[in-house]
Amino acid sequence: MNFFRIFVSFVCFVFISVANAENHDKSQNIVEKAKEINQKIKKEQAIKSTTSKEEPLPLNDPFVGDGSLGGSGGIKLIAETDEQKRKLSVFNFKLIGVIGSENDLFASLINEDGEILTLGIYEELSPGIKLVGVNTKEIIFERDGASLVSINFKNQIIERDN
Repeated sequence: MNFFRIFVSFVCFVFISVANAENHDKSQNIVEKAKEINQKIKKEQAIKSTTSKEEPLPLNDPFVGDGSLGGSGGIKLIAETDEQKRKLSVFNFKLIGVIGSENDLFASLINEDGEILTLGIYEELSPGIKLVGVNTKEIIFERDGASLVSINFKNQIIERDN
C-alpha cells in the first residue's frame, strides 16, 4: 500500500513538473514575442513621423467664430451710399435663427457674403427698417411705419400693408 502511495505521488510530481515547465516556456516565448512586436511598432512610428508632412495648425480657433478675426468683417449699420443701402435691404438677408427669453427676443440673419447679423426686438436693420416681431416661425420688420415685411425659415419674404 505504501508502495502505491509513493508511486502515485511520484507520478503526480512528474506530471506537475512537466506541466509547469511547458507553461514557463510558453510564457517566456510570449514575453519575447511581445518585445519584438513592440520594437517593430516603434520603428514604424519613427519612420512615419519622419516621412509624414503634417499641415501646420491654424492660428485662429475655428470654434470661436468671427470674434477671433478682430471684428473687421462686421456689417455696417450706417449706409453711406446707395449700394450699401441695397445691401442692408431686408430682401438680401435670410433668417437662420430666433432666440427668445422672458425679457428679450433676438433674430439672427445672414447675408449673401455669409456675414451674420443678430438683431434684438425694436432694433433697426437700416434707417427706417425696424424689427418689431419675432416668433418661432417668422420675424417681422416695419418699414418706415407704412408696411410690414415678414421673413420665415423657408426664406419667403412677404410684404404686407400696415
